[in-house]
Amino acid sequence: MRWNLRMVAAQRGVWKASDLRRALAEAGLSISAGKMSHLWSGTPVSVRLDDLEVICAVLECSPADLLLPEPSATPAATPVDRQPASGAEIRPMRRGGSRTAPPV
Repeated sequence: MRWNLRMVAAQRGVWKASDLRRALAEAGLSISAGKMSHLWSGTPVSVRLDDLEVICAVLECSPADLLLPEPSATPAATPVDRQPASGAEIRPMRRGGSRTAPPV
């Protein structure tokens, strides 16, 4: 996912993080300067749903405007019900039991 806060804010005439922070505070969401900086200039690892709701209300947008999907660089997962390649062996997963010690 790509975080699109800065573009959405700019489309609504908000050009500075401090202006958005002030508007969020007026709507009841108090954000520290550090967190605001990260939301504004980076891609946050997580955003609380309550915070996202206030951000969307202030910017008059939806979460879909702020979170844009990006094509994944990882290959798609192989379906479980697929048959193994010829000569390949399917081994059951171990459950419990002891683990071996790492090499010294």
